[in-house]
Amino acid sequence: MEHVLDNPIYYALTSGHNHLAKGIETVKYYTEDVTAFAGLKDNSQEDLNTLYQISPAESLFVFFSKAPVEIPEQWKLLTHIDMFQFVFRGKEIPTADTTGITDLDQEHVAEMIDLVELTKPGPFLSKTIELSNYTGIFVDGKLASMAGHRFFPSPYREVSAVCTHPDHLGKGYSFKILQEQIKRILLRNEIPFLHVRNDNEAAIKLYQKLGFEIRTDMIAYVIKKEAL
Repeated sequence: MEHVLDNPIYYALTSGHNHLAKGIETVKYYTEDVTAFAGLKDNSQEDLNTLYQISPAESLFVFFSKAPVEIPEQWKLLTHIDMFQFVFRGKEIPTADTTGITDLDQEHVAEMIDLVELTKPGPFLSKTIELSNYTGIFVDGKLASMAGHRFFPSPYREVSAVCTHPDHLGKGYSFKILQEQIKRILLRNEIPFLHVRNDNEAAIKLYQKLGFEIRTDMIAYVIKKEAL
């Protein structure tokens, strides 16, 4: 039987995020203003053709696959990203000081989008915050660092949108926020996981220091629906 983390988006959309899913049994995608990810049961040509047929015009999607996928010609392949998938293997729940960590909500979305646009950790839309549990650190009233949750293929919960403003790198903000994210997930009896570009050496070292281990390689495909 396939492990849920071998196809985390599809299994998120059929379990923990079922309420945010559109599509059919084998091909699902998130509500458009939440995030641009799609989950395909088999990552097959048939699945991609079905996604084309059932999705709105000019849709842009990101989907993940462990193995290379040939993209049908009706889709425009914008890019693909080689990543590592990490799973938390730490033995203890972090107990770090949470001073200065703020729970982010709808009033912070504009600042969150600005920080994501600057640092490029991944897509963040007007209602991405509904994926839950975004936290940040403010410096002089401005958002300096943040992270939150993304995919929820139960019982695994992904930590995502980990980013820090370039002016505040090296101050330990990401480490502190990630410890809090890990703690919150573990206290719900869930298991933290995440994805990172396989050439992002600084982030990889940080995640390993926090207790994450590489589980598998993963490829993110960014595709756009072209008019026939």
